[in-house]
Amino acid sequence: MLSKKTKYGLKALAHLASQKDNRPVQIAEIAKHENISQKFLESILLSLRKTGFLGSKKGKGGGYYLIKDPKEILMTDVMRILEGPIAMVPCVSLNFYEKCDDCPDENTCSVNKLMLKVRDANLAVYRNNTLADLVI
Repeated sequence: MLSKKTKYGLKALAHLASQKDNRPVQIAEIAKHENISQKFLESILLSLRKTGFLGSKKGKGGGYYLIKDPKEILMTDVMRILEGPIAMVPCVSLNFYEKCDDCPDENTCSVNKLMLKVRDANLAVYRNNTLADLVI
């Protein structure tokens, strides 16, 4: 299930991407428009800024803004930053692989086979969508 952090992060990014002139938008405006707790949104936007998706400007006319064009922001990158590994189990993760403690052989594991299919299906969707695709 998608975490609230990821859901709200996607909504905030889409809101910023919908700005015509990429002007900085204050947290309060995003929170009100997207019905998100301002305090929670602050921590989400901070992590997106630290990872290079957003810039921020202080003072009058300040706020958060996108650093890249929305067409260049892949959902795989956003999901990994906000949600963590895309794979549901560590033994099929591309970037965060770990062997499962309870599995003697991944090649004969039915869970592994299914989760590979789930991971690949998710990756296909995320790789073929950018932030621009979320803007209504």
